Amino acid sequence: MRLLVCGGAGFIGSNFVRLRLLQHGDEITVLDKLTYAGREENFHDLVDHPGFRFIRGAIEDPDAVAEAIAAAAPEAIVNFAAETHVDRSIAEPDAFVTTHALGTYVLLEAARQHQLRYLQVSTDEVYGSIEQGTFTEDSPLRPSSPYSATKTGADLLVLSYFHTYDLPAVICRGSNNYGPYQYPEKLIPLMVLNALHGDRLPVYGDGQQVRNWIHVLDFARAIAHVLQHGVPGEVYNAGGPDECVNLDVVTRILELTGADASLIEHVTDRPGHDRRYSLSSQKVRALGWEPQVRFQEGLDETVAWYRENAWWWQPIRSGDYREYYQRQYGLGLAES
Repeated sequence: MRLLVCGGAGFIGSNFVRLRLLQHGDEITVLDKLTYAGREENFHDLVDHPGFRFIRGAIEDPDAVAEAIAAAAPEAIVNFAAETHVDRSIAEPDAFVTTHALGTYVLLEAARQHQLRYLQVSTDEVYGSIEQGTFTEDSPLRPSSPYSATKTGADLLVLSYFHTYDLPAVICRGSNNYGPYQYPEKLIPLMVLNALHGDRLPVYGDGQQVRNWIHVLDFARAIAHVLQHGVPGEVYNAGGPDECVNLDVVTRILELTGADASLIEHVTDRPGHDRRYSLSSQKVRALGWEPQVRFQEGLDETVAWYRENAWWWQPIRSGDYREYYQRQYGLGLAES
């Protein structure tokens, strides 16, 4: 396939690009404005591939989108482009509104003009928190943060373009992703790198929040499956095979890195922190997709990847990230 992948320099997007380019022979043009978490290092091994093209630009910029479509001549647009960290959305929500609302609108208009298939990458957080049971695609949308609220708005805009304009659009909502190339503001890479450096491991509240974990390559496969086999106008949830309490994840990371449990420091909980996420994946499984990576195996491999790829994370820990970390947690970081 010829794809325009927006946000392809980010964590999930770059893993999707690598999977489709190297294993399936797709021709891929990436459009990304390269924010702090969207990095050229994330596709360092792809730049010389004949099927890969990179264009720097923002999805909320119609000219940049038009340039990318002209260069790519795509069959479909896959939109990963997003501001993804809930903590940052609480402190500075404006970027989330711009990217998720305006950016999605610009892409949908381009898809409508060029009669392209469209896939919106979304999140389980649009459903809010669930104490018991599992969310399905028919569950009410009850977002609880500026991040999840703007993602919800983007999803509804996508569905409106299907119903109003017959745009062949689908949505794929994933549970908590983990794996290589994830920016270390998220739980797993944050705890891994802190443990490797002997830094404090900041755990929100009592650490008993429950998350449904999916390996990033499993989610990338689900997205590709929905793009190829999904019914236009439909939403598909892709959850991982395992749930785990956050504090148990941190404890396992300490074991894998050989760090001491005394490094755990409980910090003030995030405002409006969702207690538990859980996704039913029956609908996408009916299309033939199955997750392949169990959480314990995937976490072991992820910790090993960060341990072996200091070239990727050292520039992050020595830059603006240190100031962000100090503001967020009131803690300092050791020198890399």
